[in-house]
Amino acid sequence: MRLTAPALVLLPALALLPVLIVVMKGAHGGGAEILGSFVVAAVTPSLDPALLKSLLFGLQVTVATALTAWSCSLVLGVLLGCLSSERLWLTWCFPAWPATMLRRLMALPRSLHELIWGLLLMQVLGLHPWVAVMAISIPYACLIARVWRDQLQSLDPSRLQAMLQTGSSPMAACMTALSPAMGSVLVSYGGYRLECALRSATLLGVFGLGGLGMDLELSLKSLQFHELWTGLWMLTVVTIALEQGLRCWRSWAEQAQFGQRQIMGFAVAVLLSAALGAVWLAWLFPDSGSLSWLPVQWPDFSSLQQAALELPWMSMLWETLILTLLAAGISIGLPPLLLLVTPAPLWQCCISGLWILVRVIPPPLAVLLLLLSNQPTLAIGALALGLHNSGVMGRLLQEGLEQQDDVAQVALASSGASAQVSWLYGLLSPRSPSHLAYGAYRSDVILRETVVVGLIGGSGLGWQLLESLSSFYWAAVVVLITTYAALTLIGEWLSDRSRQHWLQS
Repeated sequence: MRLTAPALVLLPALALLPVLIVVMKGAHGGGAEILGSFVVAAVTPSLDPALLKSLLFGLQVTVATALTAWSCSLVLGVLLGCLSSERLWLTWCFPAWPATMLRRLMALPRSLHELIWGLLLMQVLGLHPWVAVMAISIPYACLIARVWRDQLQSLDPSRLQAMLQTGSSPMAACMTALSPAMGSVLVSYGGYRLECALRSATLLGVFGLGGLGMDLELSLKSLQFHELWTGLWMLTVVTIALEQGLRCWRSWAEQAQFGQRQIMGFAVAVLLSAALGAVWLAWLFPDSGSLSWLPVQWPDFSSLQQAALELPWMSMLWETLILTLLAAGISIGLPPLLLLVTPAPLWQCCISGLWILVRVIPPPLAVLLLLLSNQPTLAIGALALGLHNSGVMGRLLQEGLEQQDDVAQVALASSGASAQVSWLYGLLSPRSPSHLAYGAYRSDVILRETVVVGLIGGSGLGWQLLESLSSFYWAAVVVLITTYAALTLIGEWLSDRSRQHWLQS
């Protein structure tokens, strides 16, 4: 027996069963009333002028931080991606080992979640607007560099070699031969990273690095749901506007013919965005001053060894891996399961709205909301993390299904099959390999994000890392960060293998 492609897509949704069972068992008497108040407040957000002024300021900080970090990471990522490409070094007749070494060095920065970078930089540089920008830019630049380098290495080198053999300079040959393919990668992946930067900037605010996330957290902790929904609706409007703009951007990129002029124009636009974001932040925080370096006493080898012996490794690793598996199963299986209910256009629109909502609410806030009506368990973190990532997976799945040919679905419906069966085998089945391939990549992202819910829910490596940072136990911090980096790099390797398998099937 062999599972069909649609069954493999729906099978991960079974992770919902143990999670929901634990959550329902842990619910207490006052939970329904609290959740009811939260839902009712969605249609009656607060319109207090003082609140709106505060939230608009926080929203500006979040957008300015995201725009600045995105621009800086995109520029640095492209430069580092070129420097880590063996093909470009060989084109200039240089040895390829510096590119290989740089690629391996960038594995550590990208393996750490931007929240870890934010907490570390805040301890070293203090609370400053540019700390959030740096916390996003460092891992994002290395992630973009990895994608950029992989795309460069996967291109057909025949055109580049032909231009070099005709006497063209390496720079002219690279710009002419590689611009069409790499231009579309830059626009499409760069747009995706802008949306991720907005979510990361909101998340960092939840942990005290300024912006709208800080206001949302304060409103939730004080049970001011009307004020909370005012901020959430603001963030939703910005998210929808950004998504529509990026959709138009990708449509233009698919039809455009990229050349050197288009690439240079896009590069100038990114640099202007970085300048705009920097000026915007300086205007929002005129008295922020310059960054200051706070002294940190780094541990020696004996301190690291002692910290490693003291940490509860079995429970930390077990909780982190279980959290990753459950959240990944929910994020992969829930979107096709909900879309399978009915292919009616009204239901599809409702599901699209649901994906926007779960993406807008940061996982830490979702955990805090669930803890108001439930006992603290690992299932709470898995549910919050799985729902947030299912919003990303669901949006991409719906966009892919909209672009797919529906001939097979119409043929099945004409032969007498039900609407669900026609959708399942006619539309979802051809899309299943790409959905599973992206699910493998998303599982790697979820492993990094377990630190987010771990810091709130008291589980896994994230909770222990927060405890070590709070007590300035730097030996434990170094050991935990090294462990987290090793886990995420192993997960990255596994996700790469899984993605290659599904893309080739």
